[in-house]
Amino acid sequence: MPVLTRLIPSPVVVDIRPGALDDLACVLADERISHSGKLAVAVSGGSGAGLRERLAPALPGATWYEVGGGTLDDAVRLASDIKAGRFDAVVGLGGGKIIDCAKFAAARVGLPLVAVPTNLAHDGLCSPVATLDNDAGRGSYGVPNPIAVVIDLDVIREAPVRFVRAGIGDAVSNISAIADWELAHRVKGEKIDGLAAAIARQAGEAVLRHPGGIGNTDFLQVLAEALVLSGIAMSVSGDSRPSSGACHEINHAFDLLYPRRAAAHGEQCGLGAAFAMYLRGAHEESAYMAEVLRRHGLPVLPEEIGFTEDEFVRAVEFAPQTRPGRYTILEHLDLTTDQIKDIYADYVKAIGS
Repeated sequence: MPVLTRLIPSPVVVDIRPGALDDLACVLADERISHSGKLAVAVSGGSGAGLRERLAPALPGATWYEVGGGTLDDAVRLASDIKAGRFDAVVGLGGGKIIDCAKFAAARVGLPLVAVPTNLAHDGLCSPVATLDNDAGRGSYGVPNPIAVVIDLDVIREAPVRFVRAGIGDAVSNISAIADWELAHRVKGEKIDGLAAAIARQAGEAVLRHPGGIGNTDFLQVLAEALVLSGIAMSVSGDSRPSSGACHEINHAFDLLYPRRAAAHGEQCGLGAAFAMYLRGAHEESAYMAEVLRRHGLPVLPEEIGFTEDEFVRAVEFAPQTRPGRYTILEHLDLTTDQIKDIYADYVKAIGS
């Protein structure tokens, strides 16, 4: 009988460990990503620029490009600059905005991307999506997966601890997102990609159940792996469904309704996930998720990120409008303002103060 299988888009290299950055040049050469060493390296003026001095001697053939921010114009400008040279690959070295700009630019000029994140704020470091600010607000652009992901846990430790906390919230929210996907399957007949769901769910569970904390190397390893796996799950399914449900709709609502006050992506997603689990009647799971988020210093109540109860209720009510066509527990329940207020009051009592 023929063996039927499928090809899964994923990085050729995933190197996650302390000191990984010191071997970046060797990894690129050994994996035939760049024998010549001709690389276009996109960095920020912050963490990436600081690492440039450290890496430049090991990458003598690299051309360095400082990226101003995370806008579509920045990414288009970077692509234009890179196109003028002859490079083997693009390296995105920095936070999420820099990597998303590098993703977009690399796709635009037809070069592979090497993602070298300097923090673990969200699962975009290995996803097939570049999120960039544009004239209309914020857009998501489909791009190929990075050909390599190199995460130096020593560098991660030097980043502000809030970035690690945000990554925890984003990873744990996978559990709520998969529950929403399963709900859409039961009610609407939406097809589930079982492999994508399994990868995303186990990534979230690994972070949720790990007994370690932010200062623990083993925990950072698991978190980094979970964020990479979340990106691969999105590639397997072909969209963000494995990692984005009601939790992310609530996050998007915060961003759109209160753009100047919104918290970190992962902070809002973690809060949204805990509340969404409560909405679907998974009260024990919601309480446990809230307990773990609190242990890591993440918010589980809107006032912990500067929002009132009424503002949160408005965000939950508005959330379904942020992703038309996506079916989650919010669309399923179709709650009124008063119903959201009542359930929120019960949620607050259930998770404690």
